[in-house]
Amino acid sequence: MSTDLTGLRSQLEAKGIDVLRLVYADILGITRSKDLLVSQYERITKNGTTFCQGVWVTTTRGGVLDGNGIMSNGLPDLITRIDPDSLTMMPWEPGVAMVVADAFEPDQSASEIAPRSVLRHVIEQYEALGLAPVVGPELEFYIADRTEEGWRRSITRTGRVYTTGAWVDPDGTFLHLLRMLDQMDIGVFAGNHEFSPSQYEINLWHGEALRAADRTFIFKTAVKDIVAREGKLATFLGKPWSDEGGSGFHLHFSVVDAAGNNLMHAAGGELSLTANRLIAGILDNAHALAAFTNPTVNAYKRLGPDTLAPYRANWGHDNRSAMLRVPPERGEGTRLELRLGDGAANPYVMIAAILAAGLDGIARQLDAPADAAGWAYENEAAAVLPMSLTEALDALAGNQRLRDIIGNRFVDVFTMLKRDEIERYEAAVDDPAAREVSRWELDEYIEDY
Repeated sequence: MSTDLTGLRSQLEAKGIDVLRLVYADILGITRSKDLLVSQYERITKNGTTFCQGVWVTTTRGGVLDGNGIMSNGLPDLITRIDPDSLTMMPWEPGVAMVVADAFEPDQSASEIAPRSVLRHVIEQYEALGLAPVVGPELEFYIADRTEEGWRRSITRTGRVYTTGAWVDPDGTFLHLLRMLDQMDIGVFAGNHEFSPSQYEINLWHGEALRAADRTFIFKTAVKDIVAREGKLATFLGKPWSDEGGSGFHLHFSVVDAAGNNLMHAAGGELSLTANRLIAGILDNAHALAAFTNPTVNAYKRLGPDTLAPYRANWGHDNRSAMLRVPPERGEGTRLELRLGDGAANPYVMIAAILAAGLDGIARQLDAPADAAGWAYENEAAAVLPMSLTEALDALAGNQRLRDIIGNRFVDVFTMLKRDEIERYEAAVDDPAAREVSRWELDEYIEDY
């Protein structure tokens, strides 16, 4: 796609596009956007489309905090520039295309707290070692109906994991969703009903880390918008209902060399030294990593023993009860699968944090512990993961290595937003340690995530 303004406008008009929807993820992972009229495109974007930097420090409920000096400096502008390679059609909105934007400071330097910039910064540290990270996302979500009492799961019958058709999609919402996503050309290739009633999973192809993050962000944005057009809610919130399982965001992860060769395997079907050190780094940083992979109060109600979600910082060969699973494929298919992620996680931030943890393992030449065999929840040699957002943030505060790789300025603003969530949650509920999902969590998260 052309980066020339006039050329891009001509290409859009030739496709019948008269509105360009510029999108980017805020720190919380919420989609922020502006619709640009293609007829005015050159004038609008000549110097970059601007937003108020208050968007970086706006809470889910609309409060504005003073992180990174944004309020005390008078709420300056952030400037966005689109990445034409991310442009995709929106087939459920004829005449509209979506494109991801990067964020810059008024002096044109890259924003250090923009999630896409944070991920790019971590990827550059891999490139300095001659490595390129490849990731493949797997996300689960629920579809719900609006009722007078609030959102309710669209179907209630259990036991329908790995099924499709009218049995689990009586009004065709999921099938329509799958068809619309296919036309976006973002790497969607399959989908099915998941373990819990009204829970679904859609699979995306793996790819270079930044593009995979873009595709995941576009995917989540599109799923919510398409389902909303049907009068329903799609939510990626990790644990929207106490009586059913949570929604995960699993990430498959490998590294390749400059020629694209997988560096995760060795002779005889063994894992390479690089893979071993990536595993070691992820496990060693797991407690701090959880703050980014499980970034809400609600996320920790999904985790625990015997939940099919992680409980201990361990790894295993083809073991879905471990936090980090090594799938059985070898050769060019050798990879890790981190199962810790929560559906509400910001794709850019979560991928950046996982890559950062792995990079730390390479930098410090760490050795992975022995793998967990059998039911890994009983693997007492491995530490229990944080069971609250407070625990995870405390671990992050004490992990300067991970902070340095990700970027201290971003981590400070992220932490400020999350500490505010915790304070508001603890003030609103009778028992903050309760495992039941509270009304506050649904009001705070379910529609935005």
